Amino acid sequence: MASRFVKEKLAAAGDDLGRALRVLRDRGPSQVQFWFIALAIGVAAGFGAVLFRWGIEGLQAWAYGTDDVDHLYSFALNMSWYWVLVIPIVGGLVVGQILHHFTPDGRVRSVADVIEGAALNDGRVERREGVTSAFASLITLGTGGSSGREGPVVHLAAVISSWVSNKLHADGITGRDLLGCAVAAAVSASFNAPIAGALFALEVVLRHFAVHAFAPIVIASVAGTVINRLAFGDVTEFSLPVSSALAFYVELPAFLILGLLCGLIAAALMRSIFIGEDIASHLQQKFNVPRWLRPAIAGALLGGLAVFFPHIIGVGYETTSAALTGKLLLWQAVVYAMLKVVAVVITMAGRMGGGVFSPSLMVGALTGLAFGTIATSIFPEVSGTSALYALAGMGAVAAAVLGAPISTTLIVFELTGDWQTAIAVMVAVSMSTALGSRLVDRSFFLTQLERRNVHLAAGPQAYLLAMFRVSKLMRDKDDESCPSEEELWELVEQGVYVDGNATLETAMPLFERTGARFLPVVSLSGEDAPPELWGALMHVDALKAYNRALAATAAEEHS
Repeated sequence: MASRFVKEKLAAAGDDLGRALRVLRDRGPSQVQFWFIALAIGVAAGFGAVLFRWGIEGLQAWAYGTDDVDHLYSFALNMSWYWVLVIPIVGGLVVGQILHHFTPDGRVRSVADVIEGAALNDGRVERREGVTSAFASLITLGTGGSSGREGPVVHLAAVISSWVSNKLHADGITGRDLLGCAVAAAVSASFNAPIAGALFALEVVLRHFAVHAFAPIVIASVAGTVINRLAFGDVTEFSLPVSSALAFYVELPAFLILGLLCGLIAAALMRSIFIGEDIASHLQQKFNVPRWLRPAIAGALLGGLAVFFPHIIGVGYETTSAALTGKLLLWQAVVYAMLKVVAVVITMAGRMGGGVFSPSLMVGALTGLAFGTIATSIFPEVSGTSALYALAGMGAVAAAVLGAPISTTLIVFELTGDWQTAIAVMVAVSMSTALGSRLVDRSFFLTQLERRNVHLAAGPQAYLLAMFRVSKLMRDKDDESCPSEEELWELVEQGVYVDGNATLETAMPLFERTGARFLPVVSLSGEDAPPELWGALMHVDALKAYNRALAATAAEEHS
């Protein structure tokens, strides 16, 4: 009897669990359930970030033959030159083969694709390409590529949240919130920065601070931080010397000037990457270079540069730390900053993978150190140490590149553990972001998307139009409410029509320019073939769809 009773209870419990899972899948999670899902995603993304970091360190240790990857630059100084040259080439060959066979375009996915997924794809990203990109970036960073690990980690976390969203049949709001949770946990686990991780997800990826998203994102961010501290301990990425006092009123103008300089440096870094990509693509097409060979050529250029300046290898935390502690001379800071920009351009133009956050930290720290060395030598009586300027410069360049002044300011504090110089960093960050955002399309990631004709920088009023296909909103030509075929063909003959495969992004300017109440919708099969009439897009239908989308976006951002 007891055994039968237990079996019945277990069967009933199994049925209840099955019903709960079906409800969760069909109706979406409740608030409490969502918090537990956020926790699970935070743990998964945290483990993904930690394993990614371990993978890079393990590959670096094996490839370069060192047990201390934190001092890879110092170790590479004494390596045989041919190993320093060959390792990035081999890494580039492997990366090229991976991207050639597992991505349709040979391009590494990164933070820009996550932002696009949040805005236009209900919080989903490409999963196969995302995993491939993470693996390629791991090899790049492990074999000397000069980029950062945050981009691949963020996209890898987005792959995890996309899988969960698909399993739950999550709507757009839920999918975006889950994506924010994954991103927050990944950033937190990468840098031991729970506050900045949560704000990065809200400020950079979701691009709003809605209350409904805040609690689950914080939960996931804390989970990612716990995973990091279990793996690496509760330590900061950089150790600074004893904080120096800031002569607030006297020295503050120097940080304003530093912020403007860093805004220019950040813009130069971003534009150099884009120019490098264009030049590399042009040369690849001109000389008919196979796309799988492009990363290997970049690896050869990197290896040749690293033979003489091995500080460009990998993430570059050793050099960044040296700048923050004032251990570099003025000429070293200037030369290393310039060469790091060159190395990042080569890595990105070669489509080797990786992110831009860590390189921007290094360039910013070197810029700040160079500026601080000059400033403190001119006014030694009223100045702090040059290391203080390095810290402010690090945050200022990174903030302008990411277009994220709030989360970048906080992540600099959490990376260093130094909260005494907050005002100096905030002043420099505000000035650099204000200037840098006007020299590009707000940030590196949004400019990347603009170059792909994905217009997110202008806000929802611009990109929402691209979400509606004309064919989904048109009235069929056989519909009684559709204008007559004679009226439609008359407009077609005047050259006023829209392709059925186009979006409202094409149709709305045409409405504005012609003042028409409707547009013929046609299928364009070829240059010589006549257009096939599908129906009509009514101006009022387009406006209704657009207004509903704007209202839904506003409701999500203010809920």
